[in-house]
Amino acid sequence: MASSGADIQVKELDKRASGQAFEVILSPSAPEPKADFHLSPPKKKDVSLEEIQRKLEAAEERRKSHEAEVLKHLAEKREHEKEVLQKAMEENNNFSKMAEEKLNQKMEANKENRTALLAAKSEKFKEKDKKIEEVRKNKETKEGGEN
Repeated sequence: MASSGADIQVKELDKRASGQAFEVILSPSAPEPKADFHLSPPKKKDVSLEEIQRKLEAAEERRKSHEAEVLKHLAEKREHEKEVLQKAMEENNNFSKMAEEKLNQKMEANKENRTALLAAKSEKFKEKDKKIEEVRKNKETKEGGEN
């Protein structure tokens, strides 16, 4: 038993215990009629020499503007680098000055300590010389008194 529609055909296959089987055949679709639009490329409008020149000048202006912007950014970057280097040099100089001051203070303290130590030793030797001189005088007096 075959039933046919406009574009569908159903053909009954043999009956089975589990049910009935059908084969559905779709007829090849006819190519759809193409729309009757003719999309033509947009008409080129006549471009005048002045308009071309104006567009070229505008493009040149954009290029120059972009170049100026890039140069401005580079100049800012260089300026920032200069500032960073200057700050680093200042910090280095400050560190050097502080280190030099500390070293000078240590050297001055060492010099004062050494001077004080030498003065103390000199005083000690003077005391010793005095005692030696006293002992010598006492010895001479004793020897002079015994003779």
